[in-house]
Amino acid sequence: MLVDAGVGTASDAAIAMELGCDGILMNTAIAGASNPVLMASAMKKAVEAGREAFLAGRMPKKLYSASPSSPTTGLIS
Repeated sequence: MLVDAGVGTASDAAIAMELGCDGILMNTAIAGASNPVLMASAMKKAVEAGREAFLAGRMPKKLYSASPSSPTTGLIS
């Protein structure tokens, strides 16, 4: 699946790739950026990071509450 619209910044590209897209077609986000070369670099890194995150697999989501993962010993009260 390819995404062809709605990708305006690097975080959008990362999210699309994390969700399992195979690729992203982009022009306007890069061409319309104040610094197109820098935006292209950011998009490349975001696509790579998003794909790696998808392949790595996220930890299971919890339905009801967050659980602290840091120890509670040594806390200043």
